[in-house]
Amino acid sequence: MKKIMMTLAAVCVAATMNAQVYVGGSLGFNSKHSGALDKSFTTFTVAPEVGYNLNEKWAVGVALGFTTGDLMTFTDKFGGTYTGKTTAFEIKPYARYTFAKLDNFNFFIDGAVWYSNANLKDNDVKVNTFGIGLQPGVAYNVNDKISLVAHIGSLGFESQKPNYDGAKADTEFGLGVSGSALSFGLYYNF
Repeated sequence: MKKIMMTLAAVCVAATMNAQVYVGGSLGFNSKHSGALDKSFTTFTVAPEVGYNLNEKWAVGVALGFTTGDLMTFTDKFGGTYTGKTTAFEIKPYARYTFAKLDNFNFFIDGAVWYSNANLKDNDVKVNTFGIGLQPGVAYNVNDKISLVAHIGSLGFESQKPNYDGAKADTEFGLGVSGSALSFGLYYNF
C-alpha cells in the first residue's frame, strides 16, 4: 500500500511540474458621449482569468468579470428608458482551440458560455444575461512566461432579462466585429 501511495504522489508531482497553467486577465474602459442627453457615460471592467493548457492545441479556462459605471439606456416593459449607475458580475468558462502558430503568434478561437448579473442602482432593477458564442483571438508570446492576448468580434447568442414582474427577455444572435468587441489581456504562464 505504501508503494502505491508513493507512486501516486510521484505521478501527481510530475503532472503538476508539466502543467501549463496561466493566469492573467484584462482591463476595459469605455466612454460614450450622448449629444441628445449632453452627458458622457463611462464604464470600467476588470476580468481576471485562469486557464490550463491541455496540450498544444487545447486549453480550458474561466474568466470572472466585474464592471462598474454608467448605463446609457435600458428600456423597461413600459417603454421607459433608464440611465444611471450599474455594477455587473460575470462568470465565463471557455474552451480554447489554437488553430495556427506563426513564430511568436498563436491564433485561436474560444468557445464560451457566460452568465452575468447587473444591478441598476438608481432604479432597483437587476438584469440577468446568459450567452453562448465563439470569439477569435491572437496571442503574442513575449517570452516563455508572458503573453499578450487580444480578442476581436464574436458569433453567438445572448438572452437578457430584467427581474420585474411581466418582464420579457431580449434575445440577440449575430456576428459582430466592432471596436466595442475588442479586448486586450496579459497572461503569465507557469
